[in-house]
Amino acid sequence: MHRPRPTLESVARRAGVSRATVSRVVNGSTKVAEESREAVLDAIQELGYIPNQAARSLVTQRTDSFALVFPEEPGRVFSDDRFFPGVVRGVSQELESADKQLVLMMARSPASRDRIERFALARHVDGVMVASMHGADPLPAALARMGIPVVCNERVLSPSSPPYVGVDNAAGAALAVEHLVRSGRTRIATVAGPQDMVAGIDRLSGFRTALSGARLEAYVGFGDFTQESGAVAIRELLDREPRLDGVFVASDLMAIGVLRALRQTGRRVPDDVAVVGFDDIEPARYTEPPLTTVRQPIGGIGRRLARQLLRLTAGETIEPALVLPTELVIRESA
Repeated sequence: MHRPRPTLESVARRAGVSRATVSRVVNGSTKVAEESREAVLDAIQELGYIPNQAARSLVTQRTDSFALVFPEEPGRVFSDDRFFPGVVRGVSQELESADKQLVLMMARSPASRDRIERFALARHVDGVMVASMHGADPLPAALARMGIPVVCNERVLSPSSPPYVGVDNAAGAALAVEHLVRSGRTRIATVAGPQDMVAGIDRLSGFRTALSGARLEAYVGFGDFTQESGAVAIRELLDREPRLDGVFVASDLMAIGVLRALRQTGRRVPDDVAVVGFDDIEPARYTEPPLTTVRQPIGGIGRRLARQLLRLTAGETIEPALVLPTELVIRESA
């Protein structure tokens, strides 16, 4: 026999409270005695009551959904770059533990940015996280002007940056260079990342500062955080200075391309050229030889990103900048 669907009234009867009290508990109001709240929650579980999400949203002006926006092409987000799935995993774990929903969106064109702005302005989500930004991306500032809570992964390259969660890229690059210098390397190059991204800019800055401190010349090539670009960049660097004996690569994915290119040119790693990457993605453990790298807490970035946004939407004051530390992981490539 089909059982009738539980209602607010049936929950109220089971809990021994008024319908208004049940409604306040369901909608997250703090103006309910703890004893009554526990009674209502017990009754909801016993009866299998499922709150009407649409009605709840009208009352609370909340959707319990949060957007994670990547200003990247979908092909790059879903490529072999472990940064993106690592951030998504961290964000989703944190939101799931808070009983919230994740909406994943791409914003690589003006049209897609406009769509996201309209989506957020219509309050289909309670807040937005923006990751992997290029340049002075206008999206975070536009969302903030609309009154949309927004937290970024890395600072925005503009005079006023929304709150962000990042890593100490410059210090991580310095760790890599200092390790190469201690091992006796004197002709050290870098394959830097894109210079319209904070990670690319700061890792190059940390490299230059550390080499300047060691009174060594800097050899610089550029890639786009892909394996192919790493291979191309190291070949160009070797054409300019065949005696290179160390290289700091601004991402592990580019470093995998560097290792392959060095092998193809007959150079031994680390005997001829020592290689240090950045990120500590899982494949770095299985390269030949295993890659020495700078670890950044990719999953931790995602979790902190979501945690900061949850705090912001709850009305809390959050830090304008939350910068996570990096550490050197020494393996056989350097």
